[in-house]
Amino acid sequence: MKALRWLLILFIWLALLSSMAVTWSLLNLPETESIQISRQPSITFLDKDGRIIASYGDIYGKSIKFQNLPENLINAVIVTEDKRFFQHHGVDFRGILRAVYVNIKEGRIVQGGSTITQQLAKNLFLTPERSYTRKLHELILSIWLELRFSKKQILSIYLNRVYLGSGTYGVQAASEKYFNKKVEDLNLYECAVIASLLKAPSRFNPIANKSLSKERASLVLENMAKDRMISEDKVKQAKFNNQKYAKFTTPPKSTRYFIDWLLPRVKAYVGEINQDLIVRTTLDVKLQKIAEESLNKITTNYPSADQSALVSLDLDGGVISMIGGRDYGDSQFNRVTQAKRQPGSAFKLFVYLAGIEGGVSPEDLMVDSKININGWSPKNYKDNYIGEVSVQDAFSKSINTVAVKISENIGRDKVIQMARNMGINSPILNTPSLALGTSEVNLLELTAAYDVLANNGNGVFVHGIRSIENTDGKNLFTRKIQGPGKILDSSTVRIMTKMMEETIKTGTGKQAKINRPAAGKTGTSQSLRDAWFVGFTSNIVVGVWFGNDDDSPMEKITGGTAPALLWSEFMKKAHLNIQPRALNYEITSTESALENKRKIKNLIEKSKREPKKNVFESILDNFF
Repeated sequence: MKALRWLLILFIWLALLSSMAVTWSLLNLPETESIQISRQPSITFLDKDGRIIASYGDIYGKSIKFQNLPENLINAVIVTEDKRFFQHHGVDFRGILRAVYVNIKEGRIVQGGSTITQQLAKNLFLTPERSYTRKLHELILSIWLELRFSKKQILSIYLNRVYLGSGTYGVQAASEKYFNKKVEDLNLYECAVIASLLKAPSRFNPIANKSLSKERASLVLENMAKDRMISEDKVKQAKFNNQKYAKFTTPPKSTRYFIDWLLPRVKAYVGEINQDLIVRTTLDVKLQKIAEESLNKITTNYPSADQSALVSLDLDGGVISMIGGRDYGDSQFNRVTQAKRQPGSAFKLFVYLAGIEGGVSPEDLMVDSKININGWSPKNYKDNYIGEVSVQDAFSKSINTVAVKISENIGRDKVIQMARNMGINSPILNTPSLALGTSEVNLLELTAAYDVLANNGNGVFVHGIRSIENTDGKNLFTRKIQGPGKILDSSTVRIMTKMMEETIKTGTGKQAKINRPAAGKTGTSQSLRDAWFVGFTSNIVVGVWFGNDDDSPMEKITGGTAPALLWSEFMKKAHLNIQPRALNYEITSTESALENKRKIKNLIEKSKREPKKNVFESILDNFF
């Protein structure tokens, strides 16, 4: 009797203590009036085809209602996380006892007893600390959730909030991140991948570890078959087709140069970022990968150049690839946008354009000879003079003396104005050496200037953002202005473009030849400190730079070597399966008449030097 009495007293005390603990827990429950989560807004960057190329902050996908969740995803989650979800009331005591038995049998923790409702309670209201108080709170809150929400609501809230790796929260964000599709469009295998992430989102991440992801997804599919949710045939079919559907595109590391360039522009367009944003960009992640591979391949062969950079633009000025240096991990300094270097002969574009507008023609003859301007004498690369030479040959062979003579004859102010009109914003010194590219520019603005020619004389505004919206689909910014309009008439564009085509065919840019019409110009600064090649096809414009960050000279690297080779390597791969087309310029009837007039004038001048053929015969030979 005495033992029974003490047992009763012990029971009463335990009941009292338990009641007190529950009462204390109820009084100290965390706030449950709201299930909103405090976090930093996210920014997700998409390439031109909608592929995710970068994300900042926690990415929460758009909330999906239960009725819009694929049945395969619901079943995969239930079989993986909580088989009795639709039977228990928030706490599965049978599951807890089973987990305890299995863990004791195995001698280690291999199963957990937490239900989906408990996991939701923990994610919404509790801290990650491990304590009996926190566990008691979790049990109470689970029951509270079950009383307040339906099973379907609990499951949808859970799947819209759960962390699924790579910074994604919720099945919609994960579906877009890993499969580039909406959650409603997931196939069976993809549903299994998403469900498999619930156990260990970092370990089974399909981007970080494809083999483990495949292994875990296969186990989920087999468990679904065991519970008769799907047939064995569907399991085999899903496993067989997984490579077809589960192709994860990881953007090249070099993409970060582009994203770093865009981030301040996002803030400039939308102001303070206080909501999740989706930024649709101009970048083509496939071309970015080609650019990175091409740069690494060519640069390896030129050890005297510590750095190289490449940027490509579409004909509207949109950046479609940007490599700001050899390794973003080693240096985040962007040599496309931040480095100011001497363009050398690549600046002669503006000299010759100003000359053409002032009446200079490719057929005109000039003399490559020593010139002295207030004690300054330019020298050619090979330090010799060849005498009489056509303007065309002087450009394609990059003869310095002729460029300086044209600049001085036309007027440096006109050369500077031409550069400004075409988008060069960097300071330009009004000195005789102006014609030889001694004023520093960055690769992006120089490449954009060449884009004016590729665009048949129409100016371009360089940009990387097409639109910005929030995760609800509300548009916050859309790019509308394409450019400043016509800068060069088509006649000038045609003459200059043909001169640049000849540069690649027979001039200093011969190593830039590709299997289609192309135009470009080499550039080499003093003492081989910078080497450039900028050019275009009818599809894209590409600029390349080689040099050293400390401005030290390179060895045997000119614009016609490493930069021309890299330009060619990239262009060939970028144009695979694209039909070759003539370069983009159109001549109006008026411009054509003016050009013919110019030709006749040149033929008259030429006939004076060739008395054996009269003017009439020369015109007949050239026009009929």
